[in-house]
Amino acid sequence: MTMFLKSRHFALACAVAGSLVFPIAAHSATLNVMQTEAPRSMDPGDQTATYTAALLDPMYEGLLKRDPDLSLKPALATEWSADASGLVWTFKLRQGVKFHDGTAFDADAVVKNFTRHLDTKRGLAASGRLRTFLEGVTAVDPMTVQFKLKTQYPAFLALLTTGPCLMVSPTADAAGTIGSKAVGTGPYKLAEYKSGEYVIQTKNSEWWGGALKGEDQIKWTWTAEPSVMNMALQTGDADVINPFPAAFATQVKANPEMKLSTTDGSAVFWVSLNTKLKPLDDVRVRQALNYATDRDGIVKAFMNGFATPANSPLAPVTPGYDKSLSPYTYDVEKAKQLLKEAGYPDGFAMSTIVQEQEARIGELLQAMWAKAGVKLEVRKMEGGVWSKAAFQDPAGKEKDNIGSSIASWSSGVNGADLQFRPLYYSKSASPAGANLGFFADAKLDELIDKAASTLDEKARNAIYVDAQKLVNDQAPHVLLYTKQDLFATRASVKGAWVIPGGLIVVKDAKKQ
Repeated sequence: MTMFLKSRHFALACAVAGSLVFPIAAHSATLNVMQTEAPRSMDPGDQTATYTAALLDPMYEGLLKRDPDLSLKPALATEWSADASGLVWTFKLRQGVKFHDGTAFDADAVVKNFTRHLDTKRGLAASGRLRTFLEGVTAVDPMTVQFKLKTQYPAFLALLTTGPCLMVSPTADAAGTIGSKAVGTGPYKLAEYKSGEYVIQTKNSEWWGGALKGEDQIKWTWTAEPSVMNMALQTGDADVINPFPAAFATQVKANPEMKLSTTDGSAVFWVSLNTKLKPLDDVRVRQALNYATDRDGIVKAFMNGFATPANSPLAPVTPGYDKSLSPYTYDVEKAKQLLKEAGYPDGFAMSTIVQEQEARIGELLQAMWAKAGVKLEVRKMEGGVWSKAAFQDPAGKEKDNIGSSIASWSSGVNGADLQFRPLYYSKSASPAGANLGFFADAKLDELIDKAASTLDEKARNAIYVDAQKLVNDQAPHVLLYTKQDLFATRASVKGAWVIPGGLIVVKDAKKQ
């Protein structure tokens, strides 16, 4: 769920009992937003979870931003340019901006924000996205910064709108409090964070952008129970639900007091197979599990049809996606034959870990794979426990006998590199990245690097077609589906929209 797999870092605030409370003025109106999970961190650069990114969005800004039409627009930078090589980028910064704690936003702040991600000792969850291609950032003058890239990177500007490139207060970061107390430059600031219960954000009266369109405050809550989410919308306890449970989507669509938004998403759901454990180290076994998976059945049973069976590691909305691919039909006999060839004529036993809200996927796979002789143990976990288990190193997973992990990842509209590199690149093996099954293939690494530095879009997409075919053939994942982005609001709410992948933007939303 990254844009954005559930992050391996649980928020510091989630580990501390009690709550952080800051003065709250009297508010005339509150927008109540409910999501499926609690925030993983208040630091946008130390998490990769989509729904955490949505909660942080009103409080943080990057040098660039996305508009509702998904185009890139100036934010904390007012203009930018690249040299002839495409390796040196210069940005002019917006004057008069301050962080919520009063720290000045300037070139020094930008340099410190990116330097923390280039420091491998920091271990921030989202840093890997930058270290791949970013050599360094320097201050040209107090309001001008210069980025030097290691290689040309077509998705560079798009990446500047994502988590690791959102500006946090250097003062708060140095104090070590940014993980539990958000301090950005955005139109809303943190008012109260009661761990495990809610987050309240209030308007930033000193925001550089002027008068805000949204409500006086935004209150975020969360639950993994679909029925609770549906009831909260029905009763008006929640104004916005994200993502809205597919099981109730048709019901809400027919209710004039509510509004259902359905758009093509970019989150691909999959089962990451531990390629370091027998028998999953055998490609024939991994392929067998793919043949034993009824993707259409999962889409119908779990997503009520609001999804597309996955034929590729990329979502259909991602540039480079090849719709002609059809690597695995549902074929139990083919699965049995492959298992027999691999030396497992009677099948084998394995485990998977899954977060509570997606436990039904594990149960469906359990029944499907049993037909091929595979006994699947499904371990349901609360989000933070799952993150810790999923991002262990090979020794940790072997000790805990974790054969697979059910999860999802979204690169949003930021390019195929942000789907391939975190999930399949050898250096992204957990705990360093989201390659949860430790898959390593030198040819794929070469394709990923080559595509990332290819400026010609047609040539780049051709490379990504080859990469998709290789991943499908090697089957490090059992690909499941790409979900549609569903969110629901009360009919009176205007101005909420979603970035493909499920990141809802509510800072301009208002009840009318």
